Amino acid sequence: MSAPLTQPGTDALSQMLASQLSAVQVVGGAQASIARAASVLAEGLKRGARLHYAAAGSSGLMALADAAELPGTFGIAPDQIAVHMAGGVPVDGVMPGDTEDDADAALRAAASVAAADVAIVVSASGTTPYALAFAKAAKAGGAHVIGLANVAGSALLEIADIAIALPTGAEFVEGSTRLGAGTAQKVALNMMSTLAGIHLGHVHDGLMVNLNPDNIKLRKRAADIVSRIAGVPLAEAGRALEATGYNAKAAVLVARGLTAAEAKARLEEHDGFLGACLAGPRAETQDQT
Repeated sequence: MSAPLTQPGTDALSQMLASQLSAVQVVGGAQASIARAASVLAEGLKRGARLHYAAAGSSGLMALADAAELPGTFGIAPDQIAVHMAGGVPVDGVMPGDTEDDADAALRAAASVAAADVAIVVSASGTTPYALAFAKAAKAGGAHVIGLANVAGSALLEIADIAIALPTGAEFVEGSTRLGAGTAQKVALNMMSTLAGIHLGHVHDGLMVNLNPDNIKLRKRAADIVSRIAGVPLAEAGRALEATGYNAKAAVLVARGLTAAEAKARLEEHDGFLGACLAGPRAETQDQT
């Protein structure tokens, strides 16, 4: 029999945890830039622009994770989201390292960026050739460039219209940017896109009222959201959702007394903000008709 593997001590885990917590704290220093970026994202989405996430390696995975959640969480149209990852999105768990050096591929990808669009470019070092080439091309084409990097003053942050510096420092395992750098990137991207969703009226009292309920779990969640906001039983919330094509915002208004057509018109009148809709007549209480 082979000898059992030596188990790392809790000291190593404690050091890793401390490193991760430190990475999260770094994001606090970038809140002003993140807030500006969120406003740019919201304004772009509102006018029909596309969001282009571009990155390589582990930074690409962080970008992909954020981009992939926007349609389901906030109901953002999938055709408004594009992910440009060096070497393509991995389908077999393998990310060839040399793809991050392919500036020509980045230029080809950036050709799809329009002047009205927004590019979110992520690079731990801030010097990745793929990321830099994409950012330069997108900016040259008139797009608004948001750069996230873990090295202050790096080339990507110099190029970006909005620079989000996340100086996480040395990794617990030197060079493994999936650790602290990746954690800080993920937190910053989460905050940026979520605040954009709030600006667009897709969050009401901490609830995702513009979700895309395309499976059993999310349909149950939508019913719970409608039930809680409208103050009606789950069964009634479900009927309101069916009447509105599973539009949670409209379903809340239907459950509070409006017809589906009236709910749609009310939402259009108030730019999709449910709170403003609920403050109007015939939606303040369930009993008003």
